[in-house]
Amino acid sequence: GSLKTLRNSYFLILVLITLVLCSFDEDQLVADLFNGYNSLIRPVPNASSPPIEVAFSLALVLLINIDEKNQIMHTNVWPTMRWKDYQMRWDPRFYGNIETIRVPPDKVWLPDIVLFNNADGNYLVSFYSNVVVEHTGEMLWVPPAVYKSSCIIDVEYFPFDEQVCALTFGSWTFKKEEVQISYLMGKKQVELNDYSFSGIWDVMEVPGLLIEHRSKISYQIRIRRKTLFYTVILILPTVLMAFLSMMVFYLPCEASEKITLAISILLALVVFLLLVSKILPPTSSTIPLMAKYLLMTFVMNMITIMVTVVIINVYFRGPATHTMPQWVRTLFLKVTI
Repeated sequence: GSLKTLRNSYFLILVLITLVLCSFDEDQLVADLFNGYNSLIRPVPNASSPPIEVAFSLALVLLINIDEKNQIMHTNVWPTMRWKDYQMRWDPRFYGNIETIRVPPDKVWLPDIVLFNNADGNYLVSFYSNVVVEHTGEMLWVPPAVYKSSCIIDVEYFPFDEQVCALTFGSWTFKKEEVQISYLMGKKQVELNDYSFSGIWDVMEVPGLLIEHRSKISYQIRIRRKTLFYTVILILPTVLMAFLSMMVFYLPCEASEKITLAISILLALVVFLLLVSKILPPTSSTIPLMAKYLLMTFVMNMITIMVTVVIINVYFRGPATHTMPQWVRTLFLKVTI
């Protein structure tokens, strides 16, 4: 029993010594790396050095919302940036074979890559995660971000529409001679491995476009609306109301509900027009086909009401209320005789 206890104590002491040595090695490594390091200066040996190549990729995690009225796309993304900092190199043999460390982002130089077409004034990422530093000087930064970007919404074929929204990233202050953006590992489109599917939109394709002369990268997110909800809530009721408006002519003229039915359908169409106007942007460039259909149904229902009024008026005419015009008497009575 005492031998087993001694063995366990010896093993525990070895573990503690190893942890202390590892902690000491990492502490010494961080102290040596940041000795004289200035995070405000672009990490190049001299001003004539080639531009820092920032390899960039984007992962779409969630398509939060498409605000058609304000023309804003709300997304949750993970931008990934990789570059090389020559001051962050070390030999792992001298630091307990440590090959990777993680440091706060405010301690090292970061490329000021922001979303150019943001819609709420928030150009930066949502959370400043740690930077992963390799012993070769490779820097990897994957900060999560929630962006609101401007997007031109074309609602002509609503609700059977497709939209193309862009996310354009680039350096805010550095010129292309100082910071050059490239594809990370040749990834020329948005990654969808961690994407959570939306109940409203289907993501069709997400190609990237590298604008080398401007040192920018733009991702085109093409999405298609899922139409089941609007088909059940909007399209089917309006189509049925269009057929219902024609049923007014099948009611007998003695029925007092003839005009009431037509006016009720007219009021229902007004409600649907207000619903569409709340969803879609008030643009004059294109008028949605859905709005055109509702407008034509509205006009048809107005004509139905006017014709119904004329029919009822003619039906209830009699000698006590109306006298026969002279031209009718001449045409149908005297000429016929």
